[in-house]
Amino acid sequence: MRTKLFKHALMPLLMLLSLAAVASAADNANLKAGVFSPPRAAPDFSLHGSNGTELKLNRYRGKVVILAFGFTSCPDVCPTTLAVLAQARKQLGEKGDEVQVIYITVDPERDDAERLRNYLGSFDPTFIGGTGTSEQLAAVCQNYGIAATRITRETDYAFNHSSYTYLIDREGNLRALMPYGQTPDAYVHDVKILLKQ
Repeated sequence: MRTKLFKHALMPLLMLLSLAAVASAADNANLKAGVFSPPRAAPDFSLHGSNGTELKLNRYRGKVVILAFGFTSCPDVCPTTLAVLAQARKQLGEKGDEVQVIYITVDPERDDAERLRNYLGSFDPTFIGGTGTSEQLAAVCQNYGIAATRITRETDYAFNHSSYTYLIDREGNLRALMPYGQTPDAYVHDVKILLKQ
């Protein structure tokens, strides 16, 4: 009899857990970016911010963070991505205030805080850049699986680098990886889902 009562009492709980799991999976399935399943904590870092303060990821808890890597001398991939992110933030309207774009350089030799601030400001003045020593940035890149290979040219140099962006939720968890070439609408779609959670 006790076993029957226990099973009977346990059924609603199991149903609720199943529904929660399905709802969570449905949210992830609805994201256009590739999802982290299960989500995991985004590695924190301490860099020099383009806004003149220490740049730490945990300072943006409560916001959805879009994390990108690149360099200010990038001829096409970086400006394309940043223009898309600026347009997406604009399309979000007031909700855009709940989103923080962070852009970490792979070129500490040229990209100091002032250069990052000027560069990012031409896309959206709320974007924050991060720079530091070569060792600091190499550690951040390693933690996020970012490859950046320096290529020497006749008069200067450039980088081949990973071009995807990370979507990090309000609690600081890695939720999705957006490949290069997505539209502002794709970002708006995924950010709205993450803002509701």
